[in-house]
Amino acid sequence: MARLQLQFPEDAFVYRTTLTVRITDINAANHLSNDAMISMISEARAHFLFNHGITEPTDAQCGIIVTDLATMYRAEAHARDQLLFEIGVMDFNRYGGDIVFRISRPADGSLIATAKSGFVFFNYRSKKVQPMPDDFRARFPKVNTLS
Repeated sequence: MARLQLQFPEDAFVYRTTLTVRITDINAANHLSNDAMISMISEARAHFLFNHGITEPTDAQCGIIVTDLATMYRAEAHARDQLLFEIGVMDFNRYGGDIVFRISRPADGSLIATAKSGFVFFNYRSKKVQPMPDDFRARFPKVNTLS
């Protein structure tokens, strides 16, 4: 099977947040576990969305759901490491797009991982995917838009 390659343009990243690797995030090999990395990516995504005025729906009508996640690991991270999550959006389509991540350890400049998370807008009442709201699209005017 071909190896996954994730490369993103530098201008894709529009937000940064730092998270700390907890001792409970470490696996038997003494580094950040895969499931903990996924949780950290989810937390960083929540920071990004909140920073851009996007909150979980209070009326459970329309929200963002993750459709897929691809992660390419480059280096280990360990307990108490501060990790920088650089986050952006790209490849918008009618219903969603991709949230992209570059995760590094600023202390030594190591690239820990890159990741891409697909998302769509979902109406929880009708249980159907729905078109991306115009106000969401307007928050990211530099993103290429496909119908």
